[in-house]
Amino acid sequence: MRLRSDDFHEMQPIPEACAFGRPGTDGEPCVWAANRNPHLAWSEVPASARSFALLCVDPDAPTRPDDVNKPDRRVPATLPRADFTHWLMVDLPAECRELARGSCSDGVVAHGKRRPPGPPGSRQGLNDYTNWFAGDADMAGDWFGYDGPCPPWNDERLHHYRFRICALDVASLGLDGRFVLADVHAALQGHVLAEATLTGTYALNAALRR
Repeated sequence: MRLRSDDFHEMQPIPEACAFGRPGTDGEPCVWAANRNPHLAWSEVPASARSFALLCVDPDAPTRPDDVNKPDRRVPATLPRADFTHWLMVDLPAECRELARGSCSDGVVAHGKRRPPGPPGSRQGLNDYTNWFAGDADMAGDWFGYDGPCPPWNDERLHHYRFRICALDVASLGLDGRFVLADVHAALQGHVLAEATLTGTYALNAALRR
């Protein structure tokens, strides 16, 4: 299989229009961005594919929040990192081969999107902004679907966003409701016929954006 995007190439920056956060025009380190899902298209699909699953995960999320987005402090590049889920979509129909930019997400929605749009029959799980905003009364909620990059603006590490499309031998993974990355990983076992990945980068740290 092959996965491509009209918005970015392998190991190249994801555009601000597809990010959750961007640098402000008045010197703010971060303001909300357009938060549109990027264009994605896949090809060379096995003839026996009955559905697809799409995941987007950032493996560079800091494991400790102590220094995150705090003035006069830095998140060191050497800090151990963990996965941060940005998108989970399953049960994409077998005839689907492309997602237009902004077709599944367009804008930041406080408390998360309750019913994000997607191809007919598809289901979208929780991303990790659900956990990130859990203690914020203005933003807390169930964050379903795509919400794009917003790495700490004081992080010394460039973040990588790995989009993964899997062709499956079943029409449905049987997931519903508040499913998360671990649920998708478990459901995929034994059902992946082929897969492809595309990785983009993003940073809010001005030193990494040059």
